[in-house]
Amino acid sequence: MIENISEPFSNEESLGVLNPYVREWFEKNFKELTPPQRFSFKLIHDRKNILVTAPTGSGKALSGFLCIISRLFDYSIEGKLEDKVYCIYVSPLRALNNDIYKNLTKPLEEIYSAISKEKSVKKVTIAVRTGDTTQKERHSQLAKPPNILVTTPESLAIILNSERFMESMKSLEYIIIDELHELANNKRGVHLALSISRLVNLIGHDVVRIGMGATLYPLEEAAKFLVGYKDGAPNDCIIVDASWSKKLDVKVMSPVKDMIYTDDEKVESAMYKTLNDIIKKSKTTLIFTNTRSGTERVVFNLKKRFKYGEEIAAHHGSLSRDSRLEVEDLLKKGSLKCVVSSTSLELGIDIGAIDNVVQLGSPKSITRAVQRIGRAGHSFKSVAKGELVVLNRDDLVECSVMVDSALKRKLDSFAVPKNALDVLAQHIVGMALNKKWSDDEAYELVKTAYPYANLQRQDFDSLLNYLAGNYAGLESRHVYGKIWHDEKERVFGRRGKLTKVIYMLNSGTIPDEVAVNVYLGKKWIGSIEEEFLLHLKPGDIFTLGGKLYMFNSSRGMSCYVSEAKASAPTIPPWFSEQLPLSYELAIEIGKFRAKLSSLIKKHITVKANPSFRKIPQDVDKFLSEMPINENSKIAIANYFLEQMLFAGEIPNDKYVLVEQTADPSSGNNLLVFHALFGRRVNDALSRAIAIELSEMLDEDIGIMVSDNGFVLNMPKGEKITERNIRDLISEISHMGMSIMLKQNIRRTELMKRKFRHVAARSFMVLRNYKGWKISVGKQQFNSQLLLRATEEIDQNFPVLKETYREILEDTMDMPRAESIMSDLNTGKIKLKLIRTPLPSPFSHTMLTFGSADVILMKERRKYLQKLHKMVMERIGGK
Repeated sequence: MIENISEPFSNEESLGVLNPYVREWFEKNFKELTPPQRFSFKLIHDRKNILVTAPTGSGKALSGFLCIISRLFDYSIEGKLEDKVYCIYVSPLRALNNDIYKNLTKPLEEIYSAISKEKSVKKVTIAVRTGDTTQKERHSQLAKPPNILVTTPESLAIILNSERFMESMKSLEYIIIDELHELANNKRGVHLALSISRLVNLIGHDVVRIGMGATLYPLEEAAKFLVGYKDGAPNDCIIVDASWSKKLDVKVMSPVKDMIYTDDEKVESAMYKTLNDIIKKSKTTLIFTNTRSGTERVVFNLKKRFKYGEEIAAHHGSLSRDSRLEVEDLLKKGSLKCVVSSTSLELGIDIGAIDNVVQLGSPKSITRAVQRIGRAGHSFKSVAKGELVVLNRDDLVECSVMVDSALKRKLDSFAVPKNALDVLAQHIVGMALNKKWSDDEAYELVKTAYPYANLQRQDFDSLLNYLAGNYAGLESRHVYGKIWHDEKERVFGRRGKLTKVIYMLNSGTIPDEVAVNVYLGKKWIGSIEEEFLLHLKPGDIFTLGGKLYMFNSSRGMSCYVSEAKASAPTIPPWFSEQLPLSYELAIEIGKFRAKLSSLIKKHITVKANPSFRKIPQDVDKFLSEMPINENSKIAIANYFLEQMLFAGEIPNDKYVLVEQTADPSSGNNLLVFHALFGRRVNDALSRAIAIELSEMLDEDIGIMVSDNGFVLNMPKGEKITERNIRDLISEISHMGMSIMLKQNIRRTELMKRKFRHVAARSFMVLRNYKGWKISVGKQQFNSQLLLRATEEIDQNFPVLKETYREILEDTMDMPRAESIMSDLNTGKIKLKLIRTPLPSPFSHTMLTFGSADVILMKERRKYLQKLHKMVMERIGGK
């Protein structure tokens, strides 16, 4: 049973469960217990599974570890402590693992020192085992296993098939999963869940499971992921929710009063002046951008404009490990005035005391905003202070609603990928290496991992069939069986000496990705990230080296383009880096739009002014409840007023506005869907509608997708009626979006690349063979041949089936998209088509989405100004 606990234990109840020496150390180093510690010490002592959610700086690590350390020193004093692993700590980051190691080494040494003055005892040992661990260190750990093992999901999976090391795991009592939300929402977490189920089976007893995270929602889902299932129901778990024990002091601000007509240099100067003012007032400031290139740009400009030296540094994933560690170390020492990061510092790495966090632009989710701002204020009693600096009106609305939601204690939900067949394929091979299994026993074990609690038996059997090499068509493609399977006796086991090598060298869920060469004809013109290529469709336009190119096709790791005649790109270069707007935040923005538009409607008369010089009292009262300043209130109120006066309508989460209009620059005929559901949902909706529209008009339809909606590029002169759109929606609902999109995505880059990723995870395409690394280009070439082969064998072939599932459920958000399409069909979500002579204000950001890049920012701003002037002229403004 999953249950919440609301009343903390008393100080004496909490500290009384500790070994006297451990208690003495704690009371000497800490003045009081933090909120999560007042719950967890007693619960962990009583061997309860617990999920702890609490902010950064709230003593989460000690809340999870101190009772375990206490028990290990009890064993040491009693002479029972052996060279065995009693506790495993798993986190998604190697940096976090190194951090935990450093932070626990000191208390372990100090407590041992205090005890050893009075008694002869063994030390409680700790060691890190990751991909960075040297062979020498691994041999040392094998000879003398640590009592606390710090590792990653990938290394844990490898350990399960290291027979000698597994001997030292037989006494395991605890497993701690840190930053649980960061793992549970992707395949690394699925991989880990299966590893823990296998681990428990191998050692023959369950262990105490402790999950930790700063921003977990929904908590019950996180708890189920942590503890797994038994006999079709979740194991017991107690949820400790101290997530809001640290206060937030956050505001949204714009460095300029006028977000449209202030020229670029003034906007940039004002932004950097704002940043500099914040940096000067604080001892240490952490600035988050949304892209790595943005991080480098901000560091460069701060140094250039304000003569900063080495006291400002950058930190992101493209920097070397040594560079990142150096920055982290300088932060902890308090030697840096400011660090600028993309995403690499948002998780719980100990970076010392941060006074202030600044977020440039929208972080696209409430949870991420809370996670980042929560890095400020190093103790649980301190206030997390931060600012979100915005430069356009859509970001202003988005961030205002985001911060308001955070202050009201709302978070985005995460979703655990369910029944991922590629990850399961790896573990079936791993299980076969351990022993001979009956099919039924293995199937029941797999279902104890929460992501597979509802796994269909036919999918499991299908995987066994594939892994046993029962497809003649694959052997000719050099795909051989990894297990043997007796279908009559219904048992399976290991096959061949090479299987273990394949498992050890190819397991894991993170795909190999490299740069893709771009060619104009036969001329090489540069390279793009494979993750960016994955999102391209023929006809998409992007920038490279400051020029516009149209994507035509790809082959292997080469991309072929032609010069684009369009005036603007349809997809920005940072598209693959920036995470999409969360669905929950999109809905909250929709609700905000609905409330504000109903208030503004009351003030629209025949002679209505096109802008508020003074905001009406009821509008002002509503906006004053938001965490924004006076300039922001005026900007938002006027943005909504302009949209209302021009289009007569403001779309929201229950009202989709479709706008047929023309691009003033190119003359293109556009169909703009104001669908505020986030990019993952809009990706699915836009494809389905474009497919039906293409068939209806017998023309190719270009798509531009953003978080606030999508734009379809229509044939010139073609008029669409509201009845046409309703008929399209009815047809899609009747046919089923999943079926439509499966047919559509087959020839896309998305399918080609995702199939390789899934095939590699399923050991169909090997990344390493006999110690030789196979190039990504070779992997891609092989996967293309295998994609066709699997389609010929069976349209439900497990590797093929998982590729479609990953695209539709993980990359897109098909369940929500289908629900929205159904609500549009039934009228639960209203829809209206309007025709406008030029794009309405709410469509401007969507139309210039592709140009949101430093190279094209000036052209983008000029175009936005041009559109705005034309709108204001239509509604009688200046």
